[in-house]
Amino acid sequence: MSAQPDHAPTPPAPPAPTAAAQLLAQLRADRRADAWVPAFEQDWARALDDARHSFSLSPLHDVVRTWQARLAAAPAVDAFLASGCDDSDGVDLTDVLGPRP
Repeated sequence: MSAQPDHAPTPPAPPAPTAAAQLLAQLRADRRADAWVPAFEQDWARALDDARHSFSLSPLHDVVRTWQARLAAAPAVDAFLASGCDDSDGVDLTDVLGPRP
């Protein structure tokens, strides 16, 4: 008998050990590199510090997954912005989540 309930979601598989380096190379090659590379490096440094204190690689995995999702969504965002759709009714993310720590 398993100690976990049947309805518990399975945690996602951890990214490959080289995923962060590959992701950083992709970010550096992107046209948004001037903004994205420093942001990734800041997130990575914060996650690395968290990982050192918690003895867990989860914070690092979360950063990689988040930035992989951002990079994957970038073409859709570009297409939306290029379509000329009115996005003035949007809500600023900082209004929803608050400022970043």
